[in-house]
Amino acid sequence: MLHLSIMNDSYNIIKSLHIIFMVSWFAGLFYIVRLFIYHVEAGKKENDEKLILQNQYKIMQKRLWYIIAWPAMVLTVIFGTWMLLLKPELLDFGYMHIKLSFAGLLLIYHFICHKVFSNLQKGIGSYTSGKLRIWNEVATLFLVAIVFIIELKDSINWIYGVVGFFSVAILLMLGIKMYKKYRSK
Repeated sequence: MLHLSIMNDSYNIIKSLHIIFMVSWFAGLFYIVRLFIYHVEAGKKENDEKLILQNQYKIMQKRLWYIIAWPAMVLTVIFGTWMLLLKPELLDFGYMHIKLSFAGLLLIYHFICHKVFSNLQKGIGSYTSGKLRIWNEVATLFLVAIVFIIELKDSINWIYGVVGFFSVAILLMLGIKMYKKYRSK
């Protein structure tokens, strides 16, 4: 009985660390794309101001990316894998496969952000601030999907989760369009 209690405590500690680093990872993803937007928009400033701002954004991006986002992503994956090793029966549930699929897509999102980061560090900018604003919302959609999946587990609630997921996506796109109209005035 004591062994089972210690194992449950260990699992809960690992799960807590997984959640903490997942929150840190998302914070890094949300903020890095925001810095990309500012970096691209600084490119429209006069030469001296442009140079000062873009150099500062490069420093901020580098610190955020390598000190927060990358370590948080790695630790999220490590603790998530550890949880599955401690409770492999979680893989018997369909919701876990769906959650892991979204987590895989989130990793792809992270690596695409790394490519944007690398390009901006080299002075190569192929994204507009508008495209980056939309890209910034993709992480929100992943967050919503993953939380709904992991919390609502059963099939009827999963349907509500999917409807909620797409509702959030539509609301975010409408919000972006409204913001864009507001900024252009």
